[in-house]
Amino acid sequence: MRFHTFLLKYGEIGIKGKNRYLFEDALVRQVRRSLRDVDGEFMVHKSQARIYVDCEGDYDYEEVVEHLKRVFGLVGICPVVRMEDQGFEKLKEDVVAYMDELYPDKNITFKVESRRAKKSYPKNSMEISRDLGEAILDAFPEIRVDVHHPDVQVNVEIRNEIYVYSQIIPGAGGMPVGTNGKAMLLLSGGIDSPVAGYMISKRGVGLSATYFHAPPYTSERAKQKVVDLAKIVSRYSGPVRLHVVNFTDIQLYIYDKCPHDELTIIMRRYMMRIAEHFAKEEGCLGLITGESIGQVASQTMQSLAATNDVCTMPVYRPLIGYDKQEIVNISEKIGTFETSIQPFEDCCTIFVAKHPVTKPNVEVIRRSEERLSEKIDQLLKEAVESVEIIEVGE
Repeated sequence: MRFHTFLLKYGEIGIKGKNRYLFEDALVRQVRRSLRDVDGEFMVHKSQARIYVDCEGDYDYEEVVEHLKRVFGLVGICPVVRMEDQGFEKLKEDVVAYMDELYPDKNITFKVESRRAKKSYPKNSMEISRDLGEAILDAFPEIRVDVHHPDVQVNVEIRNEIYVYSQIIPGAGGMPVGTNGKAMLLLSGGIDSPVAGYMISKRGVGLSATYFHAPPYTSERAKQKVVDLAKIVSRYSGPVRLHVVNFTDIQLYIYDKCPHDELTIIMRRYMMRIAEHFAKEEGCLGLITGESIGQVASQTMQSLAATNDVCTMPVYRPLIGYDKQEIVNISEKIGTFETSIQPFEDCCTIFVAKHPVTKPNVEVIRRSEERLSEKIDQLLKEAVESVEIIEVGE
């Protein structure tokens, strides 16, 4: 069957009151962006609290649906058949043909729901629903009506043209990207941080990202793995500006000067400082990490408090209450899992202490960092100035 239009349904945007148009406009922009790389001509427009994509000429149905399913803010994607208004008898024929083609197994229940946007149409909504339902029953005796819990709800909208649809493909939900500012994601090559970026982006937040590279201890392939993860996340979040920071000299200096059981915490604190520097440059409103309470030594409540101690902007941790399997499930759903488990080490796993402190005392950590005072400011300056910026998903 040839679908000429997609009716896009949104969720919580509908309760936004006088500001709703801002969210609708952002959603229209995101839909246009998502279809930019799909072959075909698509006209995205909004009308009467609905968003439509009109498809002109040939296009790949499956590809369009896949792209739309990644747009945050959409809760339903409805493939629509558009019909010319050639009188009610012709509409009955067309709706019966629609049901016959779309539902070969007629052992189903149905109802017809009509909406008359064109008030000059000679029948009202209830008459349209009743008469179309009768036509379907006459054509297919095995079909039954169920107005409360039908297997199929046939929706008919009378406009300048007539729109008929009955399928609702689930969308990604959430809020349109860009409606809630921007944040800086600390992106590693692991499973957790890409999922954290996805989840914050789902709430309407645009992303930048910082990755800490430690050559020669981490390979170019490890860096490429992070770029690949950023690309996958950008399918949902939109373009991501990735900051690749050479962290080797800072790590070696900390390794040389600080107690080894505090290495992870102190390295983490310097990562947060650097990420925050770039976040402020980019106009971000917070930092995002993939931390989950108790998952590893650096993610105990005490460790998280010690990490937060160096930040002046909020740190958002969307996975904070998730267990590993829940995080893995999301990473598989969004397509990052197979890339995340590729065996290329990042800087966090290379310089890990054998027996890391699990309940660090912030005052003790600060005193340990005083040992770095001779060179750390210069090393931070060099790391920031030598950053490599990669535009992902443009």
